[in-house]
Amino acid sequence: MRNLIQASILTALLAGCASLSGPPLLPGDSIDTVKLKLGEPTSSYSAGPEQLLEYAKGPMGQTTWMAHIGADGRLTRLEQVLTGEKFATIKVGSARHEDVLRAVGRPAEKSYLALRDFEVWSYRYKEAGVWNSMMHVHFDRAGVVQMMQNGPDPMYEERRFFR
Repeated sequence: MRNLIQASILTALLAGCASLSGPPLLPGDSIDTVKLKLGEPTSSYSAGPEQLLEYAKGPMGQTTWMAHIGADGRLTRLEQVLTGEKFATIKVGSARHEDVLRAVGRPAEKSYLALRDFEVWSYRYKEAGVWNSMMHVHFDRAGVVQMMQNGPDPMYEERRFFR
């Protein structure tokens, strides 16, 4: 019985560690192969004929991978979406919650700015692959992106106390 419990714990730990290490995924791999190698996605989204499988490494992580699955159930591409280039594809004034989710996945944090009446989704990422940053996407009451701001991630900022 003890060995069975230990084996179950080990299996659960290994399943939780599913990552992008190991044999690479290749275009044409089946959705079952993607899930076998990466585990269950943190979310999935429809994007026309494609299905997007989200693999978020958050809320403290700076990477979210999107596996693009074609109508045939096969991987077309795998991309890390928390990048300045991908954030630049979000259209201020027209993008909605669903568009942002399909572009960059779920946020690390959600907050509300009462003064502007904006819901804010914040994403941790590495600006230019180097700087610990946060992108803040501001939505109005109708759920439309009205503003985007990036800056340093306070989690990584040096704390200074003045006396």
